[in-house]
Amino acid sequence: MSPKNLNASKKTHNFLFNRLKDKRTLQIYKKFESELAIKSNFIVAVSGGPDSLALSFLAKIYSIKKSLDIKYFIVDHKLRKNSTLEAKYVQKKLKNFSINLNILNWEGIKPKKNIQSIAREKRYKLLTDEAKKFRIKNILLGHHLDDLFENFFIRILRGSGLKGLISLDKEIYKNQVNLIRPLIKIDKNDLIYLSNYIFGTYIKDPSNEDEKFKRVKIRNFLKQLGLEGLDRKKFFLTIKNLKFANETIEFYTKKNLKDNVTVLSQKNNLILKESFFSQSSEVVFRSLTEVIKIVGKKYYAVRGKKIDKIINLVNTKSSFKVTLGGCIIKKVSETVILCKE
Repeated sequence: MSPKNLNASKKTHNFLFNRLKDKRTLQIYKKFESELAIKSNFIVAVSGGPDSLALSFLAKIYSIKKSLDIKYFIVDHKLRKNSTLEAKYVQKKLKNFSINLNILNWEGIKPKKNIQSIAREKRYKLLTDEAKKFRIKNILLGHHLDDLFENFFIRILRGSGLKGLISLDKEIYKNQVNLIRPLIKIDKNDLIYLSNYIFGTYIKDPSNEDEKFKRVKIRNFLKQLGLEGLDRKKFFLTIKNLKFANETIEFYTKKNLKDNVTVLSQKNNLILKESFFSQSSEVVFRSLTEVIKIVGKKYYAVRGKKIDKIINLVNTKSSFKVTLGGCIIKKVSETVILCKE
């Protein structure tokens, strides 16, 4: 880097760190730093909204303090007319703060249904591909406290169980990469403040106001609950307590898999002991879901109703043979056997 560029970079770093003199900004950063606590290089997923722009600033400060290499990516889904212009605008805006934002393009035919969920999966795929290319294990996402609340109610409407209700975890391992949400305990209002304070602007996605999307309906519902006195701290505490309950069930699920599953021929064949099915119903449900994923070599679990049907067959039939999730499942006497289809 030339002396001129080094000097410009130093000025930008000084400008960014001077922003921490603002009390509210410093409080947000301290919470972010304590939640992140990683010591290796990472990628930041940017969208241009207030949450991702705030994340860009916080991550930049963190990377300078920890001497880490950081890469920024924005995905142009090309689902809206101005998406490419917006991506380039965000790229130019961040460049003023010594942030080199790379644009990833989603090429090909776009979906007519389930647009948001399919776009999300495509975004994760593009980001994880870049992570693997650069041998980076961590991707930072901009999900925040409001997203946690929205996810809870969306899962309720889907009839999810306990695990689904608290599924927006701070960190998950997906496609050999850690997806980390260091903003998960931070209010959206704080992120809007930070984005305006640092960058002076942010992109407003019109789909965030379109009530044809379930998430937008839930968001507006939560706003109404807030006007009627919803205590956000108590709501967060409820979700936290549910997480503790889920961790207990996970412990006994792992114990059941360890104690009551016999593995044959490199996980292509499993024998489930009779005691596998004598645990609590939720432990049995999760345990069976997991072994089907293992043998069937699937990333996603099969639907809960289908798992329930298999459990009912085990409890009511002396013998049967069915296929599910890439597995052949059969019962002989009191033994259940799973093998790859």
